[in-house]
This record gives sequence, structure tokens and C-alpha cells, in this order.
Amino acid sequence: MSENVYGGKALAKAVREAYLNGADDYYMEPMSEIDDKGEGVGRIKDGDAVIFCCRRGEREVELTDAFTDDSFAFFDRKKLNDLDFVILTMYHEKYTDIPIAFAPEKGKNTLAECISKAGKNQFHCAESEKYAHVTYFLNGGNNAPFEGETDFKIPSPKGVPFDSVPELSLPLVAKEVENALEKGYDFIVTNFANGDVIGHTSNSEAKVACAAAVDKYLGEVLEKARKEGYVTAITADHGNLELLYTDNGKPHVAHTANPVAFIIDDPKADSLPTPKEGKLGDISPTVLHVLGIEKPADMDGADLMDGYDFGENRKMLLIILDGWGLGEENETNPIFTADTPVWDKLLSQNPWSKLRASGEAVGLQGGKPGNSEAGHSNIGAGHVVLQDDVRLDKAMTDGSFEKNEVFLDTMKKVKERGGNLHLLALLTKKSSHGSIDYPLMLLKMAKEAGLNEVFVHIIFDGRSTLPGSAPDLLEELEENIKSIGIGRIVDGVGRGIVLDRDGNYAKIEKSYNMLLFGAPLRYDSK
Repeated sequence: MSENVYGGKALAKAVREAYLNGADDYYMEPMSEIDDKGEGVGRIKDGDAVIFCCRRGEREVELTDAFTDDSFAFFDRKKLNDLDFVILTMYHEKYTDIPIAFAPEKGKNTLAECISKAGKNQFHCAESEKYAHVTYFLNGGNNAPFEGETDFKIPSPKGVPFDSVPELSLPLVAKEVENALEKGYDFIVTNFANGDVIGHTSNSEAKVACAAAVDKYLGEVLEKARKEGYVTAITADHGNLELLYTDNGKPHVAHTANPVAFIIDDPKADSLPTPKEGKLGDISPTVLHVLGIEKPADMDGADLMDGYDFGENRKMLLIILDGWGLGEENETNPIFTADTPVWDKLLSQNPWSKLRASGEAVGLQGGKPGNSEAGHSNIGAGHVVLQDDVRLDKAMTDGSFEKNEVFLDTMKKVKERGGNLHLLALLTKKSSHGSIDYPLMLLKMAKEAGLNEVFVHIIFDGRSTLPGSAPDLLEELEENIKSIGIGRIVDGVGRGIVLDRDGNYAKIEKSYNMLLFGAPLRYDSK
């Protein structure tokens, strides 16, 4: 094979040129390779097979629907009727009729289910950027609300960079939570998305403004909860916002392994004991304690307020500050430098403790930063939930990944049809949504299966990778593909476009058309 066959250097060159025009990895517009005749290389067609090499779910649903949902009507598309579309993990419970390489075990006796079985009502509220986390993930992979559960989604801002609106839709989220407090739901859970969403940007001023906005609406909601007599717990799912810069001085845009706070507030108590130190899986047992509901046997997390009597018929509000870790008390921490009088007062006057929100404490690999999926699934389960990265990495090391029947059957069928295999690959080494290791292993399997052509479609990360790192990662990927001897990188698109989770199907249409027809932005293989 010639040096240009693997495609990484050609796409890297196109990305560098896009940077000069103001593009970034996260919002990179679709770009496709063309051959010497000006035709698109590696387009998906009938008879082919696609493996979507991402593992979380809430960001992968819209593109999956575009390929697999017969009733899909969000844009006109060329429906492929002879295409195998494989998903890595179960992105949504509706995907029971398509191949899933690593199907999950659905959580049982989660916090929401226990509250429902006890005959109590509950309200789950977040803006769309984090709505799946207080519903699907918190509820153990169940999309349908339990009896007595009301779910409420506020649309996140559309059509503008998030760092230009650091408040996001938090004012509306706060208003709905306050309305729910007035209605007297037995349990209310809400996610304030700002810390994570803005924490993933490189805009330092927006991060400080974000912290101040969270503090403002936290204060308003907490005041209302106190007025209505609620016990309130304030915590986070993982760290992010609390760190401005990496060790080399560049903007920090990823999750951290820092602990998070667990703050307890009760307007009916003269004083409260300090909660125990623990992990996110200890939150649900504590909530059940407040609500007077017996903890199920398989919820083995500890009660952080064990031994304290909150009284009978209490109601509870759980506020999850997304991406709001405990950082250094200096200028590197936007939460510390921002005007946050409510947060400062809570830490100085309320009892609180630290919870582990990363690594093995939330079912991830040791030392690995936490993420929203792991955080909310652990909070809802009341015990450590093994995450997909652990399951998949275990499969990679014990050899079961290479023996996965879904992968092998897909490769066998596409070979028999004379079609091509396509891998949708996230260009990152450590994202909660995936790893480039998966498509690399699939390329090795494809070579052993005797496939002639495998096309790799790149999803630029821009959150779990450093800004501007895509070209170097592409060139490194090309060297790995070259060593395997099969695979060609043929196009790329930013994660913020192809992995939309906000119902912005104009983005999905761009991505779908790139994969089938090629993108308006084209580059050659040289």
C-alpha cells in the first residue's frame, strides 16, 4: 500500500487548514476525502455494515435513529435497507431489534423504583444537555418513568456557543424545581448542567460567570426548599469546572478525579451531624433514610446520615451540580474566584463531607476521572455500577472482545455480501464515550476475517482531548492502522455535530449525508 492509502495524514492536513479558518475539534464541520476523479471515498451503501464504536448512549441515539428507525422523519434521507448497523452498547431500550455488541444488565431497585414502590411521587428535572442523566442513567437504564414519577425537560440553548450563554437554561430549570417544591412532591431531583457544559469549553471568563450563575439559582432554589420544609442534599456527579488550566498552562476542558461535596440542609433541625465520607453510591441509601423507606438488600451503599432521625413524613430535594468538583482554593479554580456567596456559606455553616466520584468508586478504572453517566448511575443505584469502559476494557484484555459473536457475525455477513465495513470512531484515548482502541481492535479482527476494505469515519472529540490535538492524533492513528495493514480514514466531523443530544437534527443531517454522500467540505488524499 502507498503512504496515502491510510488517510490519516490527508485528514490531518485538512483539519489544520480548518483551524486557520477558526474551526475547532468539537464543532468541526463535516469533511470528506475525494479521489483523483473527484468522487467521495468510502461512502456507506447497501450491502455494507457499520459499527458505531461509541459506548455511552445519550449522544449516540439521534444518528442511530437516522440509520435504523423506519419511522424517522426529522429530515429526508436515503434509507439503506440492506445495511447492518451495530451499536457498541445499548444506547436506548428501544434498540431491541438491532445488534448490540455489549448489551447491558438493566438496573433493579434503583432509587426512583424504590420511591415508586413505596407509593410516593417524585419529580425529575434538567435541561436537555443533562436530561438523560436524571432519567435514563439515574433510573438504571430505564427510559420509562416509574409510577408516580414526573420527568420534565427544559431545552438547552440552540444555535449559539454554550460559553456565550454560561447560564444556559438554568433560570428555567430553577423555576420548574421551585414549582415542584410548591406542589409538594415527596422527592425532587434536579441537575444543574452548567459546571460540566461550560467546564468543557476553554473560555475562562465563561467558567467564572457560570459558577456565579449556579450559585445564584442554587440560592433561590434552596430558599424555596427551606420555606417548604424540605431536607435538601447538594452534591455533584464528578469534577470539571474547578480546574482552569492543565499542568502545561493550557485551558483544562476535561473531567477531573477530584472528590465532590455532599452538603445536607434541614430547616427543621437546630443542628445536624456531619455526613460520613463516602462515594456517590452512598447517596441513595441516605435519601431513602430521609424519606423513611427501607433500603433494598442489593443497595449496599452506606447511609451517610446513619443514626440521625429526620422525623416522619419528610420530603427531600437532591440537587446535582454537574461537573462541580472540589478544587484548590486559589485562582486556578473558577468556583473559588467567582462570586459564590451561597456556596461559600454552605461550606462554612452546613455539615458536609467529601464523596469519591471517580475511578473504582464509581465503577471506572482506577484513577480515571468521573463522568456524568457513571455519576448518575451510581447515585441512582445506591452501589458501585461497573461502567462500560471497565466491561469493554476487560473484554479487550481477556480476549472476549475479539471473540464477540456480534462483531464476528457482522464481519462474516459483510464479506459474504461483498460489501465494506465502516467504523464510526471517536478520536480520543480516554473519553467516557469511547476509545480509539476499539476501532483498532476491530481492524485487527477484520483483517483476520479476510475483509478487503474497512473505512474509518472519524469523530473529533474536543472535550476529552486537548484543543487542537486532532492532527497529531490522526497521524498517530495512521501509524497504528499501517501496522495492522487494513483500514482507511476517509472523513471526519466534530463530536458537537454528529453526537448531538439536543434534538438539533440539522446537525445529524449533515453527518448522515457526509457518511452516505460526502460533505460539502472536501479534501484530496495527497
